[in-house]
Amino acid sequence: MSLLGNIIWLVFGGFMSGLGYIIGGISTCLTIIGIPFGIEAIKLGVATFAPFGKQIVKNSNADTPLALILNIVWVILFGWGIALSHLFWGALLAITIVGIPFAKQHFKLLTLALFPFGRDLVSRSGD
Repeated sequence: MSLLGNIIWLVFGGFMSGLGYIIGGISTCLTIIGIPFGIEAIKLGVATFAPFGKQIVKNSNADTPLALILNIVWVILFGWGIALSHLFWGALLAITIVGIPFAKQHFKLLTLALFPFGRDLVSRSGD
């Protein structure tokens, strides 16, 4: 079921969203200061390509002061806009019964968009 969900997701906007995050991440990596943020944007773009069958997990460095500082800077500069986009599309898709599984994926990506440092989207065990 995850494969079908990911295919439908890609066709109806997931591919363009992921590509946008990756292009934005690459352009952010052009500056030395932006490299950590660009890497997280690229990671978010790859996660956007296939969110079905995956879950958000904390890394070992999730609770470090550096991750906290980088997450705060991320939220101020980039995260709030990305999170609002996922919130809008998630709420819009949740109105219809057919869109509820896709709304769940937007809400999952919303949390990753707000605080990407120290978190990854990985395959669930058994999938």
